Amino acid sequence: MKKVFKGLVIAAAVTMSAGVCLNAAADTAKLDQLLEQVKKNRVADAKLDAAREQEFMSDRADKQALLNKAKAAFAAEEARRNSLLKQFADNDGKITAKKIELDQAKGTLGEMFGIVRGTATETIGSIAQSNISAQYTGREALLKNLSVAKQLPTISELEELWIALQTEMTESAKVAKFEADVVTPEGSKTKATLVRVGSFNLIDDNGYVLYNAETKEVAPLRKQPESFVVADAVAFKNAAGGELKPVYVDPTGGGILKMKTQEQTLEQQYHAGGLVGYVITALLAIGLLIAVIRFIALSGAQSKINAQLKDLTNPKSDNALGRILKVYHDNKNVDVENLELKLDEAVLRETPSIDAGIGILKLIAAVGPLLGLLGTVLGMIGAFQMITLHGTGDPKIMANSISMALVTTVQGLLCALPLLFLHSLLQSKANSVLHILDEQSAGIIAAHAEKEKA
Repeated sequence: MKKVFKGLVIAAAVTMSAGVCLNAAADTAKLDQLLEQVKKNRVADAKLDAAREQEFMSDRADKQALLNKAKAAFAAEEARRNSLLKQFADNDGKITAKKIELDQAKGTLGEMFGIVRGTATETIGSIAQSNISAQYTGREALLKNLSVAKQLPTISELEELWIALQTEMTESAKVAKFEADVVTPEGSKTKATLVRVGSFNLIDDNGYVLYNAETKEVAPLRKQPESFVVADAVAFKNAAGGELKPVYVDPTGGGILKMKTQEQTLEQQYHAGGLVGYVITALLAIGLLIAVIRFIALSGAQSKINAQLKDLTNPKSDNALGRILKVYHDNKNVDVENLELKLDEAVLRETPSIDAGIGILKLIAAVGPLLGLLGTVLGMIGAFQMITLHGTGDPKIMANSISMALVTTVQGLLCALPLLFLHSLLQSKANSVLHILDEQSAGIIAAHAEKEKA
């Protein structure tokens, strides 16, 4: 058994040795192949590196050529700069010399040049905006050229400046009539005959017109002055030669007329009162209506009472005195005290109809100024709100609120004043009627007492 086991062990050892030898031979072949591949790759990489090195050297030569070219260009430009600096310095010296030579050649003409430019600059505004330019157009063009000129003016330009100034002085003392285009409110132009009063105003058939220096056009005022002023202007324009007519002139050349066009009319001032103003107006209308009705009623009652006074024996029921007399005739047989009470009762019964509406009239007269004060307070509140939002830089922003504050005060006073007078008038009329009734009642009682004593 042992011999068999040893045989098996020896056989296995021999087998394993043979396998190891075969595997070692195979690995050696693979290593030889790997070595061969590395050698081939090294040769290929060496060729690639050589090609890259050759390409780099070629590019380096090109870049060196470009660098040499740029250096040559820089040197050329540097030489050109030095040449130009020298030329600039030479020219600057020549300009300085020429300026000195020019100043010496001008002599005292330099002062005249400054005077001409200053005069043209000062005059251009007044001539351009003058009403005379509506008749003589284009006068400011020469002045504009002289005001910005950088060379000495010519003799012709000096003469033109002289003529422009002389024309302005001469025409400002004349009244002239000429034809010109007038722009209508619709924007179209129509030929019109204008009368120029010096340099103050222009007048056409409808009143005053204005010359616009910016558009070089003549346009009517948006709102003419008072009717009597316009009437005098139109009469002056249509006056025959040699006939003297008075006319109102604007010494500012149209400035005052422009301001007049911005003034509010009575209607605009009324509407500035807003809702409070409308309420005050409604109260005034109601008060006036009540006053008219009560005046008619009291006048009718007074006339009927006066007619009854002429016939006390025949009382009529269409008037207060007649009704009181009827009470007396119905109670002739009572004693004095009862008759007095009945007559007093009759007078008291007539008093409400006589005094009707007068108290309301007084109330409205008192409420009107209070509403005006309310509008004033509301207007001032609005003004302060505008100040809070926009500041005080532009007064026009606060104008509406201030207008309301002032207009409602005026409206309240205008409501109270006539109503107070009417209340006083109606109260006096009512007191007169009541006085007649009291007087007649007292007379009746006195006559009745004398009859009882008799």
